[in-house]
Amino acid sequence: MRLGIIGLPQTGKTTLFNALTRGSQPTGPASGKIEIHTAVVDVPDPRVDKLSEMFKPKKTVYTKVTYVDIAGLDGSAGKSGISGALLNQLSQMDGFIHVVRVFEDENVPHVSETIDPLRDIQVMETELLLNDLIAVERKLERLGEEKKKGVGRDKTLVEREFVLFTRFHEALSNDIPLRDIDISVDENKLLSGFGFLSQKPLLVVLNLSEGQKEPEIKSTHKHTNVVSLQCKLEADIAQLPADEAALFLAEYNIAEPSLNRMIRFSYDLLGLQSFFTAGADECRAWTVSRGATAPEAAGEIHTDLQKGFIRAEVIAYTDLMELGGMAEAKAKGKLRLEGKDYIVKDGDILNIRFNL
Repeated sequence: MRLGIIGLPQTGKTTLFNALTRGSQPTGPASGKIEIHTAVVDVPDPRVDKLSEMFKPKKTVYTKVTYVDIAGLDGSAGKSGISGALLNQLSQMDGFIHVVRVFEDENVPHVSETIDPLRDIQVMETELLLNDLIAVERKLERLGEEKKKGVGRDKTLVEREFVLFTRFHEALSNDIPLRDIDISVDENKLLSGFGFLSQKPLLVVLNLSEGQKEPEIKSTHKHTNVVSLQCKLEADIAQLPADEAALFLAEYNIAEPSLNRMIRFSYDLLGLQSFFTAGADECRAWTVSRGATAPEAAGEIHTDLQKGFIRAEVIAYTDLMELGGMAEAKAKGKLRLEGKDYIVKDGDILNIRFNL
């Protein structure tokens, strides 16, 4: 999972990046250049810790999330679109975290001079929309030429693409992001390689100063959530040892570190869930889309397991914890065999039977 942190200059993007990654990237005025900071962090999951305590494996492995702090997107691309290098970075992301400034600080001037979160949210949304609109218009021009010539690719395929991109053009022209458009699985296959920016799930982070009241801002778009964080405070806490951080969190009445919350929000936005494998050699968390079948989950572990899939031994994490071990789970009939049509649930512990 790759999440790009975007926003106008001086909104606290790098501060949030440091909070999420426990990093120490310098913050300050933007240079005006494209700057990319990347960090891969473990996804904290107490269930993995409990499984490790139970099985005492040689190795414990958490799933990973990649955060990318992307500077250079400032709302000024306009009709020319986003530059190639920056667009290449943005299109590779699975989703965006849009940092919006709410904090007041006379020493940190706002690019638009005044603090207006709703305006800034719309500025960034428009930036993404316009870039997609440019790409859609170019595609429609090419499809129109193909239809006139009547040679080359299959006519039915060209017509399907023309209908789809015409629908996109109508939506984008009316300031509707592609996140709001219902796209079928077959239609999504036609979009391979485009990486439309307004189609990506979006988490809007309202960056508050310490103790600042949360503004009542909600999104009306699909696959879009809005959360409030005190990014500077969270970044300071992230630099502390675990015991001191716990005291700090309690003192400021913060239920859990931003890393934990942001990952949970991100999983929800991207429609992801975790399943586990557990044994004496390794306890490990894996990420899979909600609605994935047992063979698809097996493929996340290794492609051979999906190809040769026979059955999956399955037990729910909660059942295993309540019963205290695999032997007890088997005795109580909680460890069951599931076939190819089984839909994996969050927290399932799988053992794949396969044959090649």
